[in-house]
Formats: sequence, C-alpha cells, structure tokens
Amino acid sequence: MAEISSPRPLPATPPPSRPLPPSADLAVKLLQPLEGLLGTGQTAKAEVLALKEVAQSFHLLLKLTLDNGKQTTLEASSSRPLAQGTALAVTALSDTRLALVLQTGNSKVLTSLDLQQLPVGTLLQGKVEAREQLVQAKAQQAVYKVLVNLLNTPLAGSKLSVETPLPLPIGSLLSAQVQGSQALSFLPLSGRLDQLVLGQQLAAQQGRQGSLEGLFKNLQGLSQQSGLPDELRGSIDKLLGLLPEGGQLGTAKGLAQALENSGLFLEAKLLGGQTASLPQDLKANLLRLVAQLLPNLPGAALPPGGAAATALAQALPAFVRNALGNLTQANLRQQGLSFPLPARLLQSLEGEGDLEALLKLAAAAVSRLQTHQLSSLAQTQVTAEGYLQTTWQLELPMRNQQDIVPLQIKLQREEPNNAGKQEQKELLWRVELAFDLEPLGPLQVQAQLIRGSLSSQLWAERSNTAELIDHELGHLRERLLAAGLEVGELACRQGMPVQGPKTQLEQRWVDETA
Repeated sequence: MAEISSPRPLPATPPPSRPLPPSADLAVKLLQPLEGLLGTGQTAKAEVLALKEVAQSFHLLLKLTLDNGKQTTLEASSSRPLAQGTALAVTALSDTRLALVLQTGNSKVLTSLDLQQLPVGTLLQGKVEAREQLVQAKAQQAVYKVLVNLLNTPLAGSKLSVETPLPLPIGSLLSAQVQGSQALSFLPLSGRLDQLVLGQQLAAQQGRQGSLEGLFKNLQGLSQQSGLPDELRGSIDKLLGLLPEGGQLGTAKGLAQALENSGLFLEAKLLGGQTASLPQDLKANLLRLVAQLLPNLPGAALPPGGAAATALAQALPAFVRNALGNLTQANLRQQGLSFPLPARLLQSLEGEGDLEALLKLAAAAVSRLQTHQLSSLAQTQVTAEGYLQTTWQLELPMRNQQDIVPLQIKLQREEPNNAGKQEQKELLWRVELAFDLEPLGPLQVQAQLIRGSLSSQLWAERSNTAELIDHELGHLRERLLAAGLEVGELACRQGMPVQGPKTQLEQRWVDETA
C-alpha cells in the first residue's frame, strides 16, 4: 500500500543565508562557488548525475543547464539523497547555496484523488519521473517520495506525488489500483498482463494481420487442384469443412460451438490440458497448415518425427516475418482496438505451386485472430467509472452459399466492482456484430441487455438495405417479446457507426438505467 503524499514539514536544516522560495523542496550547499553562473534569485534546470553518501550527508553531482543553453557540472552537499536522473529546478540563494525543486513541468502536482472522477478500484498506470528518500528515524522503514506521470484515465499527463516504502526506479512503469483518495495499491506485473506492453504488442500484431476471406477464398481454389501433398490437402479440406453455415449460427447450440472453436480460447485450452477439442479449433488448424507448408518450400526441410515440432517452433517466427516482408511496416497506425477490424486483403496466389504466398496468407490469418485476442485482453479491465469490464472479441468465417463471409463479434460484460457489498450485482451485456452479406452489403449491429431489457441499433451502408431493415423492425420486436424479453429502442440507420478511439463504456448509446 502506498500513500499519496500530503504536504508535510521538511526536516530541520541549518538556517539558510536567505529564506527558501515558497515552493522549494530542499536547500543544498555548493562545494565550489557559482562564480557568476547564476545571480542571486536566478533560476536554471538541473539533473542529478551521481549520488554519494559521505558521513551524515550526501554529495550530489549536478548537471546545470542555463537559460542560454550553456551546461556545466556542480558538486553540492545535501541532507537528503536524490536519485540519479532526478530533474530539478534550481534557484540561487547565494554564491554557495541553491534551492532545489523537483521538476514537474507546468502541470499541477496532485496530492489526493477525486473519487468521483477516479472511483475506488480504478486502474492507474504511470511512469516514475523522480524519487527522493525522506529522512526517517533510524528504527523506521525507509520511505520514498515519488513523482509519477499518469498515463491513463482522464488525468493522463498529470503528476501525482506518492510516498511508498518501495524504491521505485526512475523511468519505470507502474500499475496501481485506487483504494481511497490518498491510498493506492501497487499491482505486480508478474500477476497481470501490463496494459502498456499489451498496447505495443497489439500495434505490432495489427501490422502483420490480414483478412480471413483472402486465405479461405484461395484455399477453395487450391482444393480443386491436383499435385498437392496429401497432408497439405487434408489440412485444407479440414479447414474448409469446419466452416459453419449461416443457419447453424442461428441456434444457441451451433453458435456456442462456433465460439468455442473460433481460436479465441486456444491458449486457455492448452494451459488447461483440454486437447480433445483442438482438432476442431480454427487457430489450431491454421497453425497446422503453416507447419505443413514450411517443409514444402525450397530450403525449408525439417527433420522427421518429433524433432519437427521443435524445429518449427524455432524457425517459424523468423521465417514468417521474412515471408510477410514489408507487412510489418504497413499501416501500423491502425488501432487494433477498433471494432470491427478493417478488411486487409493480401495478394492472391499466382499459380498452382505458389505455396510461399499461401504461407503469407495463413500467417496473416493467424495474426488476425491474435489481434482479436489481444484486443480482448486490452479491453478487459476496471473502467474509470469503477465497473469491471470483460471483453471477448473474435472472428468467425461462415459459409453463405458459395461465399465465405467473416463475421466479427464482440461481447462485453460489465458489472459493478463491489464484491464486498450485499446487493446483487447488476450485469450489463453488450454485443457488437459486423459482416458483409450479399445482397445486403456491409452491416453492423450493436445491442445491449440489462435487467431483461434489450435495445439495439443497426447500421447499413446501402440505403435500400436500411429501408428494408427499418420495415422489418416491428417483426423483430414481436419475436423478442415472444422470447420473454422487454424491448427498448430498436432503430436502423444508413451509414456506419463512428470509428476511432473512444473511452471504454462511456458510449452508453442506449442507456436503460438513465
């Protein structure tokens, strides 16, 4: 547990030759005079280059940067340690004394949190900008005053002053949960996937991904060709045979089975030892296809038997990166958190033996599924409003007559983060769908369910499709009522929902609780 710093008196120090400025944190004595570098009352920027403990004091080596850009180093004696790299604003009190202030930029340093803005349970992420050890009695535990630059929530960019027994390194990233207006609980990175690292991985994965329809359309063409190795043909036939029909997804059992085999839960199955369903898993079969393509490429032969799996694990990452070529550099600015993921079609196969292009398509399809998985993790968190939000985002290729249509799905469950309270939790479910189904064209659906009441909005790019859906909304309402649901707003609009970054769950576009 760490406490958010409150103003406290500084330890007694020898009286300075003149009063400290009101904002000064510490006065130090120079081991050599300024010799005109700074006049009394003038200010400059400084950085702690080194710290050495000497007897009952600390020697600091400061790099001084004057307003004209000139830099020099100074040695000073301090009653308190300042960590290497600490940024300071200094004011000359005399030719041999400086007043030091932790450099916090122009933003105000926070010494408490507004629980209306950041409720208890809110996840804070920040970067340590400065640290100093507070003087403590010998029998007490050391306490550090740390300046943290907040990186998320509406307070992003603000500075927070925290006191903690942890000697947090300058430049380190930290995650903490709000426990009160002046209390934080640090979360160890070993116990959770750090959201900052996750964001970097998501951006990289997004740059490598490609749409599923590109791969499956090429697989349909390959399945009719002769001369393919038997194992490879078997993998292609299995992938195509596992694709569900649109009608199958219209039943609860069929949809549940398709979600389970979508690849979203592959790693969880492997960790849990649930290998029985792996032959039906989309991502597992895509990885198997990649494994069978590699030995059939020139110069990519693998050793037989069990050694092949080991060699594949070592060779696949580098080989796929080379096969994807400049895909890793393309359009990395696209946000993997957007829904739906934009279509990204790669080149088609150039000929019957173009297995290298097929490898590119298969590797990009795996990255597409991984982008959905990472996006799910990134959106599973405690929101700024204090709600516990769990997200599942995935993509299902489904058959529509002779076509293969990717169906993108995002499910979100939101519940109050009040496990210690007696009242029953009130769940809010959100569902988003996106698909391009002929002859209707691109469609998106958003729905939410709370206390048995369902509301929904639909968007259609084509005007005739929007008119058709709007005409059928009455029948949809009747069927929902017959299923035992209360029905709120049902609407259809032409166009598409607004795309781009948005604050999670502030988009209560139909709020039945209001």
